[in-house]
Amino acid sequence: VKPMTPRCSVPKAVPVGKSASLHCHENEGFPKSTYSWYRNSEPLSPDSKSSLKPHNSSYTLNPATGTLVFHAVHKGDTGRYSCIATNDAGFAKCEEQEMEV
Repeated sequence: VKPMTPRCSVPKAVPVGKSASLHCHENEGFPKSTYSWYRNSEPLSPDSKSSLKPHNSSYTLNPATGTLVFHAVHKGDTGRYSCIATNDAGFAKCEEQEMEV
């Protein structure tokens, strides 16, 4: 079963240096969906250390739960975030939401 549009929750504004949690979830898909996050239409690597972009943000992305946690946000984390739920039957994307730091 193709995933339905996931519910995404993105904080509107986060003070610099604070942590931020972004959530993405849908429960119609079978097999269970995996989740990937995008900032300004650029995919966020599941591992912040291996990202090719010169970006010193530290975050944890759990593809199984759809949770993206920034440990200490900085100005460079401002942007439009969206999430895609994917399984063998297809994928679905939530609306982009702005997060300001």
